[in-house]
Amino acid sequence: MQRRTLLKLGAASAAVLVLAGGAAALLQPGLDLGRLSSAGREVFSAVGRAVLDKTLPDEEGTRQIALRGLLDRIDTLVMGLPPPAQAELSQLLSLLASAPGRRALAGLGQPWAEASVDQIQQALQGMRLSSLALRQQAYAALHDISAGAYFSDPDRSEGCAPSQGLQRRHGCEDTLSCFDIFGLQY
Repeated sequence: MQRRTLLKLGAASAAVLVLAGGAAALLQPGLDLGRLSSAGREVFSAVGRAVLDKTLPDEEGTRQIALRGLLDRIDTLVMGLPPPAQAELSQLLSLLASAPGRRALAGLGQPWAEASVDQIQQALQGMRLSSLALRQQAYAALHDISAGAYFSDPDRSEGCAPSQGLQRRHGCEDTLSCFDIFGLQY
């Protein structure tokens, strides 16, 4: 394939993603009045399960309470973002909430709510290690918002001291290994 053909194909693919993202944002926005929509909550709930897997409480009821608290703190974080950043996050979430966007951007075949933690972690790892800057940036946003919102909870302060909290909980030998659980950076 010639270089010119590859460039045309790349430009066409980018245009399709932009149009799909715009259409998805109109049909199913990621944010509604500066708060996570149901689609945005579904994406962040799944991402939170994967990114925070070994940090969340083990008991299912307590885990669900922690995830609801995470989503509430993400709402607070989003409300503090400037409008252009909110618009970009809304577009990202609406694209990820749509089946074509989820498959293209995250590489996840299953709907977020039906995917296992392992499947979501693999999708996030694929985004993190992708050669496309767009996928890496989407990963960084999802990861940083999820982890930042979770550890902003005073009840989770134990997890903010890896030398004590995460090391003790996960049996990590050193601080660095506690921040690279399952290949995902924490």
